[in-house]
This record gives sequence, C-alpha cells and structure tokens, in this order.
Amino acid sequence: MSNLITPIIDVVIPVYNAPELTRRCIDSVVAHLGASIRTIHIQNDASAEETRTMLDRLTYPQVQIFHAPVNQGYGRSVNDAMARSDAELVLVLNSDSEVTANFLPLLCNALAADSKLAVINPTEGEMPRGTANRYLQQPGGYIETYRFRGYAFLIRHAVFQALGGFDVQFERGYYEDTDLGRRLEQQGWRMGIHPQAAIKHKIGASFGRGRPYLELVRKNRNLYLSRYPRARQNVLVVSGVSTLTGLPLPAVDAIEQVMRQGGRVEWLTPESLPQLSCLQMRNSKIRSNRIIKLMVRGWSRKDKRVTDLWFFPGTAIWLRWLLRIWARLRGIRIREWEAAVS
Repeated sequence: MSNLITPIIDVVIPVYNAPELTRRCIDSVVAHLGASIRTIHIQNDASAEETRTMLDRLTYPQVQIFHAPVNQGYGRSVNDAMARSDAELVLVLNSDSEVTANFLPLLCNALAADSKLAVINPTEGEMPRGTANRYLQQPGGYIETYRFRGYAFLIRHAVFQALGGFDVQFERGYYEDTDLGRRLEQQGWRMGIHPQAAIKHKIGASFGRGRPYLELVRKNRNLYLSRYPRARQNVLVVSGVSTLTGLPLPAVDAIEQVMRQGGRVEWLTPESLPQLSCLQMRNSKIRSNRIIKLMVRGWSRKDKRVTDLWFFPGTAIWLRWLLRIWARLRGIRIREWEAAVS
C-alpha cells in the first residue's frame, strides 16, 4: 500500500434490502480492496428474505455476516458492526456504493501524514482536476471539510469508539454523519476528502425518495440544527479583492469560524479566487444571474437562506445598494468590514 507500515483495515457495510446493489458493492470491495483489508463485516438490518438469502450464499472467506433480528437503522447498524472490529482503521461503505479502484493507499497516507485527521472520504465520482486544484491541499493531499458525509469513509476506529459512534437518536438515518462531524470538530479532529480517490454511489437506493424519506430528512435536520444552531449560518461575502490575503486577519478568522461551526460561505468577487480553503467555501464571479440565484435561494428550505451579508472595501456601489435593500427586506444581518491595515 506504500512504504509506510500497513495498518490493519476492516470494512463495514450496513445492508438494508437492494440485494443487487449490495452484491455489486461486496464484489467490488473484494475485487479491488481484497489485498488491503482483513475482514468485511456485513450488518444485515433485517432485510427481506431475498437479501438475506443472497448474503448467506456468499463464499468470500473475508466476509462475516450478522443478521439483526429487527430493523435498527443506519447509525446503530454501523455502531454494532464497529464493535465487532478491533482494526486500527475501518472503512465504512453504503451498500449502494461501488469501488472501482484501490483508493486505500491514498486515504491511509493522508491519515499517516496528519495525526489530527480522524476521517477521510473518497469523492462521489471523479473530481475534475480544475476543481481540485482550486482547494488548498493538506499534508497527504486531502482537502479539508467541516461537513462530514457518511456514504464512504475511512476512520480511526479508536476515535469513532471514543465518541460513542453515531447517535442513535437519528434512528434510521440522515444527519447522523453530519452530527458526528460536528462532534469530531469540537474535539479538535480534522475531516477530509481526497480528490484523487473516487467511489461510485447510487444515492437513496435503500430508503428511496418518497414521502417517508422526506419526513425523516426533515425530522433529523431539525434535530441536528437544534443542537448546532450556528450551522444555520449562510454568509454572503462581497468584496473587491480576489484573495484571502487581501482581507484583514480578523475577517479571515471570522470566515473560518463560520465554516468550522457547520455554516457555509459564498464569496462574490470581481475575478475568481485562485484558491479556496475548504469545501464549505464557495466562490463566484459577480454576475447578475448568480446574484439573483442567491436572492431567491432557500424559499422552501430556511436553512439554505442567506443569513448574513458581509461587505468589504472595493464592492461596487450599485451592488452594495442592491444587496442592502434585499437584505433589509429579508431580515438579513449586515456587517461592514474595514480595509486591511498595511
């Protein structure tokens, strides 16, 4: 896997129905990761008979199957499977994901290079080189994120256990991964995504996308935001400069704090920023169509609405005037920043 000492890695796959996708996932893990892993823990969350039968017919020696007697949901299923592992690192995969190459060396090298990196994701599909190059890459080549997603992740097993794993109050799933990310950040751990590691992911294959799904997402989103109200922050930054170094240090720190607390930053600049610090920072050129999209964003989802508007020196007078009117109509907080002291 590299010149570094190879850690012991187990794989956890929580399963709920979707037998064809589940079999594809397991086959892909064995085919591409088999030489790098020890045990594949399959946690069958009381699936229908077709899925149970498929799992029982698997002949891979690395696979260990546990059939839960009742449906427990994603978080509890992962927690139970994690408790049966004593590996240093554990790769958790959604059963609707598919491995297409051995990305474990990349993820392991990132964890080895940064002792405070607790968890790292491959990307969902290939990340374009141009997109990846816009983000600051940390030791080991990863891009920092403050919003953890659980579709596929390699995590330090001891850290996961020390935090108590996923919170089972999120029941069947959704936002339990985001909640774990907030707890990791609060404990001083870092989270990352490796732009050169990719995995296929068919979203919602087990739960579906009907009314029960929407109700569950809404319920768990409200639970998450009640715990972390600052994660509601969506800050629109408008400036005449196009680099982080062009802002005063207190402003850079304030932007970082918004993202650390789970919020997002959208930065409008005359020219594209050459580099972004993490995945929660977005940057767009000042264009009328982008401004209109930001103004109307969040009509059906309050947590997506712009909550704060920050002006920096150099903002065009017409844009400052337009956005001020909009902010006052929508009850958006306005903050004026002074120029950096040279």
